[in-house]
Amino acid sequence: MSTQSPAAVPAAPAKLRLRHLQQAKEQGRPFAMLTAYDQFSARVFEEAGIETLLIGDSVGTTVLGHSSTTSTTHADMLVFTAAVARSVTRPLIVADLAFGTYETGPRDAVLHGIELVRAGAEAVKLEGGAEVVPQIEALVAAGIPVIGHLGFTPQSVNAHSGHRVQGRDEQAAKEMLADALAIQEAGVSAMVLELVPARVAAEVTAALRVPTIGIGAGAGCDGQVLVWQDMAGLSGFRGKFVKAFADLRGELLGAATAYRTEVEERSYPGAEHSFD
Repeated sequence: MSTQSPAAVPAAPAKLRLRHLQQAKEQGRPFAMLTAYDQFSARVFEEAGIETLLIGDSVGTTVLGHSSTTSTTHADMLVFTAAVARSVTRPLIVADLAFGTYETGPRDAVLHGIELVRAGAEAVKLEGGAEVVPQIEALVAAGIPVIGHLGFTPQSVNAHSGHRVQGRDEQAAKEMLADALAIQEAGVSAMVLELVPARVAAEVTAALRVPTIGIGAGAGCDGQVLVWQDMAGLSGFRGKFVKAFADLRGELLGAATAYRTEVEERSYPGAEHSFD
């Protein structure tokens, strides 16, 4: 029988930082990101070991009832970022810069980025390639870590003529790689690749030092992200890239229907739910 003690298993970090995502890329270990907008989902995702929580401008379409993320305001982002940041301790907290908060130039990007950091964000995310390099450089110079976002960029849905896969032809793929290298050199710590052919996303990932996070971009990215209501089957959205890992919509519908029935039948509240 061997007398050697088993190799020590490295302890998981008490707090996840951007450097841990970088280490994951270097080690070839995929990591998971989910959106979160409230304390209950955020705490469940923390318990599940999700490394990164994104307070996305998708809160406008998933919580606030808007038809587009362009309707999400900076004030919205501050409220939901603070709610998530107050609720968890371990995951890395990333918040979107809302539409209109950075396109006008570096100064606006920094001012809005500072407010998101004060609300609890540990990094901010913005969309775009070479055209937003000045904003990225200014944010990084101000001490605010930045996550980039290439491919389909939801805030530019009108310019994209809808939700369309980006980078399918050779020229578009070359331009995407050029944008990825440009924002990497500007200082992003990672970047999201959305609705990108798997082959192109894998090539971009291999060319970069920083991690990529895919959504509809295949398995070749360093990490993956989904909107949590899509992931859990609550939204009912069935895009090609979405896998519903549960049927929360069905569960909630069943619970609400049962509640209504018991109220109508006067079986709820029962004696056990009433006070003497």
